[in-house]
Amino acid sequence: MGRRAVAAGRAGAAGVGPAARRRAGGRPVSAASAASAGSAGGAGSAVEGAGAVGAGPLPFDLCGPLPTGTTVLEASAGTGKTHTVGALVARFVAEGRARVEELLVITFGRAASQELRERVREHLVRAERALGEPAATRAGDDPVLALLAGGDGAGPGEVAERRRRLALALADVDAATIATTHQFCHQVLGGLGVAGDTDRGTRLVEDLDDLVVEVVDDLYVRGFGAPGAPPPPFDRACALALGRAAVGDPQARLEPSDEDGATPAGVRRRFAAGVRREVDRRKRRLGVLSYDDLLVRLAAALEAEDAPARDRMRARWRVVLVDEFQDTDPVQWQVLERAFHGHATLVLVGDPKQAVYGFRGGDVVTYLAAAARAEHRRTLAVNHRSDAPLVAALGGLLEGAELGDPGIVVRPVEARRSGSRLAGAPHAAPVRLRVVTRPDVGVADPAQLPPVARVREHVARDLAADVARLLASGATYDGRPLVAGDVAVLVSTHHQAGVVHAALRARRVPAVVAAGGSVFATPAADDWLVLLEALEQPHRSGRVRAAALTPFLGRTARDLALAGDRLTDDLGGLLRGWADLLAGRGVAALLEVASAERGLPQRVLSLPDGERRLTDLRHVGQALHEAAVTEGLGLAALVEHLRRRRAEAATDASLERTRRLDSDAAAVQVVTLHASKGLEYPVVLLPFAADRFERSPDMLLLHADDGTRLLDVGGEASPGRRERLARARAEDDGEALRLLYVGLTRAGAQVVLWWAPSRNAETSALHRLLLGRAAGSPQVPDRVPVPPDAEALARLRAVAGRCAGVALERSEVVEEPGAVPAPPPPGPLTVSVLGRGLDTTWRRTSYSALAAAGERAAAEAGVGSEPETGEREDEDIAGTADAGPAGSWPGAGSWPEGGTAAAGEDPVEAALRAVPSPMVDLPAGTAFGTLVHGVLEDADAQAGDLRAELAERAREHLARRPLDLDAGALADALVPVLRTPLGPLADDRALVDVPRTDRLAELEFELPLAGGDDPAARAALLGELAPLLREHLPPGDPLAPYAERVGAPGLAEQPLRGYLTGSLDLVVRLQGARGPRYLVADYKTNRLGDPAGPPLTAWDYRPAALDQVMAGSDYPLQALLYCVALHRFLRWRQPGYDPAVHLGGVLYLYVRGMCGPGAPREQGRPSGVFAWSPPPGLVTALSDLLHGGAA
Repeated sequence: MGRRAVAAGRAGAAGVGPAARRRAGGRPVSAASAASAGSAGGAGSAVEGAGAVGAGPLPFDLCGPLPTGTTVLEASAGTGKTHTVGALVARFVAEGRARVEELLVITFGRAASQELRERVREHLVRAERALGEPAATRAGDDPVLALLAGGDGAGPGEVAERRRRLALALADVDAATIATTHQFCHQVLGGLGVAGDTDRGTRLVEDLDDLVVEVVDDLYVRGFGAPGAPPPPFDRACALALGRAAVGDPQARLEPSDEDGATPAGVRRRFAAGVRREVDRRKRRLGVLSYDDLLVRLAAALEAEDAPARDRMRARWRVVLVDEFQDTDPVQWQVLERAFHGHATLVLVGDPKQAVYGFRGGDVVTYLAAAARAEHRRTLAVNHRSDAPLVAALGGLLEGAELGDPGIVVRPVEARRSGSRLAGAPHAAPVRLRVVTRPDVGVADPAQLPPVARVREHVARDLAADVARLLASGATYDGRPLVAGDVAVLVSTHHQAGVVHAALRARRVPAVVAAGGSVFATPAADDWLVLLEALEQPHRSGRVRAAALTPFLGRTARDLALAGDRLTDDLGGLLRGWADLLAGRGVAALLEVASAERGLPQRVLSLPDGERRLTDLRHVGQALHEAAVTEGLGLAALVEHLRRRRAEAATDASLERTRRLDSDAAAVQVVTLHASKGLEYPVVLLPFAADRFERSPDMLLLHADDGTRLLDVGGEASPGRRERLARARAEDDGEALRLLYVGLTRAGAQVVLWWAPSRNAETSALHRLLLGRAAGSPQVPDRVPVPPDAEALARLRAVAGRCAGVALERSEVVEEPGAVPAPPPPGPLTVSVLGRGLDTTWRRTSYSALAAAGERAAAEAGVGSEPETGEREDEDIAGTADAGPAGSWPGAGSWPEGGTAAAGEDPVEAALRAVPSPMVDLPAGTAFGTLVHGVLEDADAQAGDLRAELAERAREHLARRPLDLDAGALADALVPVLRTPLGPLADDRALVDVPRTDRLAELEFELPLAGGDDPAARAALLGELAPLLREHLPPGDPLAPYAERVGAPGLAEQPLRGYLTGSLDLVVRLQGARGPRYLVADYKTNRLGDPAGPPLTAWDYRPAALDQVMAGSDYPLQALLYCVALHRFLRWRQPGYDPAVHLGGVLYLYVRGMCGPGAPREQGRPSGVFAWSPPPGLVTALSDLLHGGAA
């Protein structure tokens, strides 16, 4: 479960500053805060890179010496944190400081890690290409590339070596660890094994809320529901809030820590602590881990100075770069500090002025502590986002201000862009401050403050009119027309977003609310609940009639009144059919039927807010389908799931439940300030920057003097609450300033602000900054009384006078009907004509699709894609006839029990027939094959208790794909499979002898065929494989006869054009004298032998029988295609790759015939294992053929 806000409406609590010290009696809020103040350049600072006393860190030169030790790069908005990380990676690699696999790059968030990976790759690609023409690169405009191309004095030989290093890095870029903190911790713990204190079989879960609810209910009933128990001092809703807060922030110390457990505050704290302990206990019992558990376990593994985990991590990564470091938390920094500080190059890139995620665990105190520990500090001082006039104007307003702490200061930056890209706007000033006076909102008394609601309505109407004038003005941005999508309105709350959205729509300005709260709080969720309740009980007329009024059925109250019971009966039958559809095929199928057969999209899109409504209906449907599939929910459970999600919607902050944008059309973006972080827009409006309601939450999140996070759960009666509330509010005040900084710095050309007198203005960031901060002073007061209009205007004029580019304007709502011109009508509609030919032979295919063509007279025409199924289709080969005499068996002196040969009977045959298949009593079918594949993929073949390991994996897979099968019985059958020697090709090793480090399970591939990447390439036919087989395979090769089959009609005409996709069940690496050999292994669960005959034995899977099965099927094609996939993979990954040395061959493991290490063999070959080593020339020739070469 992600960290949650501890009170509704809480903006966060991570900042610390002067106000906190004043409210807390003059003491510094944290030791980290005090240390960071000195590290910024004050007396006694040991941090290299600080300028003169009070001047702050020096700018970082991306072309200067590469960082060493622990370095903090303090960024500002728009200064290119991610670009800096990517450029540093390119330099570290090119200059030989680290190989790509020795780099660890961390960021916070999955989307950010994916973007960072792409940016790093882009930097490597650009650098490698640029060094191919070093002279032109040195004359170019990229200073980093010019440096690498010899601008630092490096000669041609060194430049060539740099390019070679970059090329190697690109070939192995996936080996770089670019991940979120939690992904990194998960990877490290998995590699540490026992050293990481991680049990095998534990599952990582993102959301523990269901478990928390269960524990809260159990403890609440146990504590207060027993006969004779005292009445509960708080209700169930409060109990749930206490439990969620305690579990959601596990590192916070619960307060009041020294309170008597019998007092109301003590009972609340005891309950919260009990929930935290019980959740931990049940997590261990269930074998689950949360993201916080990952961090805590890795930090514990690193605690000792001589911890093995420290040595392993330092040996693995030489250079560590952390992006968005201001969003870290204490345990994350603890991991990084213990592992790398003082032992590796550790570069921490972050902007403390944008530390606004205190409510999610991001802790700016941690940033300040790390900055104090760093050996070097620099700043990123060039703004690449905003125009020079806007940078100068914002600098006048903000420069030198402390945003919650003396260590968090707005530092000067330079603008890379000169001039303004916004032209032709009604108001050209880069910063516009629109002032609302009391008379503007109907208040005549200069001493009276107007109601907040009235002020918000006025500001929203004024904003809508201002945006309409801007869009109608013909303004341009960067030489193109300014459109609605270039304008963003940033607000603090979803309620404010709704007010602005309504005002814009009233002006007919297209607008969309981004990240507008939980989709389960929308009318669409209500519609789904009504429908599901009717599906659950379609015999109840009330529910059926209610469902009829939803968009799914589209009936009206008039329809119901006129048709009466007849309509109810008809719809009841329809709903019963839909219920069966949902049970059999899921929510997604139900939604598609409602759309295709009942006209859902057309009906909803005819409504005024149709796009919004349809988007939400689909979003809820997708969320319900995912929940039903992943959690195995039936209809009744799905109804309950949706009811619970709707009840929790007000506090639901999980990303997958946030309302999606309803249209990609150009529209004004209405975004919350938190969601806007990292984004940029040409024009930004902040209508409510002077509107902040200061709450007194039931629970408080704050920091102690030593920087420890505290969570006060004692409530209003908690001892010491007044002091803790003052400290928590002071931290909130600091974060409010940083949130304003985030909003102001999203703009590229212009920012529009509103100031209005109201009770909510006193603690708002904009009001405090403009009317409370003295000129040149770094301190921003935490509260500033609202002065009369005349005094306010005078002080605001003074601010505008000393800040170039800031213009004061009167907020007057001007009613201009039709201010936004309608889009030009479209031209005459005509039928589009396709002017190019379609390559109808191009397709995404696979072995299964190619082999299926052999069963049809002709392949289906047209561009296609192989349908993806979740089942393994291995059991598609008929039983084998007798393959002839088995031949001599060298080990005939070791008979299995009961295997005595009868007179005249071949002793090898008798021995093999006497060994039953380990799966003789197990079912057949694709579902069983899928189960076996999954268990073998996930199981640790070298586990101490192999049977227990297999049984646990079997139970996990049976829970996801129910089958009438006992997990223990399957484990008993798979133990001999894993212990069966694989024959001479595999050095007679069994799967239990291959460690995890020498196995790759489910290696997926997507190979370009002819025309896949090059449309002009010649398309080969599958039949061209036949002459290759005849050329390279000797007559006695077991698969030589396949040349006739692949050359026959059906298969032969199959075009090899497009992409080939598939997955190798297992790649095994065997170490040898000449280097590693790699074998492809494929599991088969085919039931061979006579279905009406005796039970399966090892005889049915003897080598001669498998030779016959392979030659008579299309498995040779699969084997060859998979060898080509492995060949191409090894060309990139194996240094000095030589197919004759490294390409080992294929193993087809017929698991029903793998009877264990003691089973008899036929001519030294074990039953159940088909081993084949294709000539390397055949594999390379087939690879060339697939790529469009001649056979």
